[in-house]
Amino acid sequence: MAKVDPNGSLRGKVALVTGASRGIGEAIAARLAMEGAKVVCSARTAETGDSKLPGTLHATVDRIRAAGGDATFIKADLSSADDRERLVAEAVATYGPVDILINNAAVTFFIPVETFPKKRFDLMMEVQVWAPFHLSQLVLPSMRERRSGWIVNISSPAGIHPKQPYNRRGGGTVYGMCKAALERFTTGLASEVFDDNIAVNVVSPGLVDTPGVAVHGLINEQTKDRVQPIEFIAEAVYRLASGDPKTMTGRVDYAEPLLKELGIAPSELV
Repeated sequence: MAKVDPNGSLRGKVALVTGASRGIGEAIAARLAMEGAKVVCSARTAETGDSKLPGTLHATVDRIRAAGGDATFIKADLSSADDRERLVAEAVATYGPVDILINNAAVTFFIPVETFPKKRFDLMMEVQVWAPFHLSQLVLPSMRERRSGWIVNISSPAGIHPKQPYNRRGGGTVYGMCKAALERFTTGLASEVFDDNIAVNVVSPGLVDTPGVAVHGLINEQTKDRVQPIEFIAEAVYRLASGDPKTMTGRVDYAEPLLKELGIAPSELV
């Protein structure tokens, strides 16, 4: 049975997880809390009614606390630089310097290039590329000072170049651009902070049954066999957010192959 271990491998660590009101972010927050981390959960949806989608920050934190974990939430809109700065400042004020940053938040529109509006393009780039970049800038000075830190960015197979034969309608190009940029940022930053004992990695979830995936209708008869349990993603993120920064950094990993490489089965979540 899943439980929180207050003396787990992340005891004393502070983790900041964006997009933690539902889906993958909620699962990651729960998994890190199970190992004793103090988890700051962030998203735009704090309470019921803030979004049309199910899930709230309040519910995520209640789930963790009910299992004996330590968590709090800070509502923030990652398209706002002021909110990003406030998020990190409040996280530090609440628990102390951030040891683990999980950049999971996303906003996505599936529209063909020909008709893609600049306003939505800018929003996707702001939330999925610049926000992880900026949040990393905000937590890096403390990580460098302490010579310890882990950053995990959540990507997608959409970042891989399409291959012929082309048999899909357009719509995912901008999403793929964002994820490709995020992956290149990850490997570049990993090289910059390697000597500071800071690990920077990517986990690519594949297709997961989450509220966001459901609203875009991405699970259907053709794709249902590719759906991956959310526990795989949460476990993969935990492993990359706690591994040796000298040997587990600069990686772009798909969750299931990573766990097979490590010989680890995903843990049940609280």
